[in-house]
Amino acid sequence: MGIQAVLTGDIVNSTKLAAAKEKKLLKVLQQVLMPYKFEFYRGDSFQVYIKQAGEALRIALLCRTAAISISQAEETNSSDIRISIGLGQVAAPVKTLGAAKGEAFILSGRTFDEITKTGARLAVTTANPLANEGLQVIADYINAIFKVMTAKQASVIFELLTGQTQQTVADKLKKSKSTINQHVSSGRWAEIEKLLQQYENIINQLT
Repeated sequence: MGIQAVLTGDIVNSTKLAAAKEKKLLKVLQQVLMPYKFEFYRGDSFQVYIKQAGEALRIALLCRTAAISISQAEETNSSDIRISIGLGQVAAPVKTLGAAKGEAFILSGRTFDEITKTGARLAVTTANPLANEGLQVIADYINAIFKVMTAKQASVIFELLTGQTQQTVADKLKKSKSTINQHVSSGRWAEIEKLLQQYENIINQLT
């Protein structure tokens, strides 16, 4: 079996979220993670096992945009999700995540502990040092984009990450096409798409 992915994450500033918003966010996260094996623990932390490693970054960004869009206020440093993606082998079968073993689980957990100390919100790690250099650049670039993302931009980017067209997003959010287009541009969707593609290119070289 090729490389697989494990996401370890937690909600940043979860204690500052109003109860209704936290409940709404957890519901959205569960919908995003539904196709995969996942577990929530301590209320605001979670772990996800994704067999197809190529999907992991998109899932991580869906989680982050969901969190950023929840806080309707325009401050940029509102709620977010801290996520570490570990890429590698996983010992099959994975019955419960707590008892699961393998390189991807170890890397994800270890890197998560590291970014908790540094304040970074996203990190991607493999056992391949050369691949890690490329993945580090991608993660840093994404962190820079997401650091200044507003709630309105995040709600549009979230929909685009699910594969929706701009017109569908405009209809769903009851906004004009030009407003959506503005958020797509200011939310730097073109760059995000490119970064997702570069991530997949690296994954394909690893498998």
